[in-house]
Amino acid sequence: MTEPPHRQALECFLTRHQIQQRVSELGTEISRDFAGQSVMLVGVLKGAAPFVADLARAITVDCTFDFLAVSSYGMATRSHAVRLIKDIDQPIEGRNVVLVEDILDTGRTLCHLKNMLRAQGPATLKIAAFLDKPERHLCKVQADYVGFAIPNRFVVGYGMDFAERYRNLPDIWFMPEDVPTDAGE
Repeated sequence: MTEPPHRQALECFLTRHQIQQRVSELGTEISRDFAGQSVMLVGVLKGAAPFVADLARAITVDCTFDFLAVSSYGMATRSHAVRLIKDIDQPIEGRNVVLVEDILDTGRTLCHLKNMLRAQGPATLKIAAFLDKPERHLCKVQADYVGFAIPNRFVVGYGMDFAERYRNLPDIWFMPEDVPTDAGE
């Protein structure tokens, strides 16, 4: 386990070994569910990028991937609007799509993205969330594939950040509870 620069402030939650084991299991589940078919992973930037890369390598059926990026306006405006910054490059009509997110927190962003992608006519649309905070859900959205359910604590590493820091850590760490953080969407 590589220790982050400010190790004294962080508490390790999941090691890279645990992460890779679970990603492998999720790849097996998706491969089973789409046996004999192809699947397209649509990752939500920036946080899901490491998960998408690892998951794509763990899937044994024909698999492609693309990315989209959104900006959520939550605490500052109270509107919780989601704005698309980067759309996917490939059409998804008639395709099997798995929307891949690093963490399912309130669910607002995933609800918005699920509706947006569903309107484009995929054959199937599933959601894979590496982490899920069930007690924080505010929207009716449920992931079809979940890496780990976690408590209501702020995490960093494996693509997830705090003020753009710590995304590169291969393990997942809890931020100290006394550090003010804005929770994800």
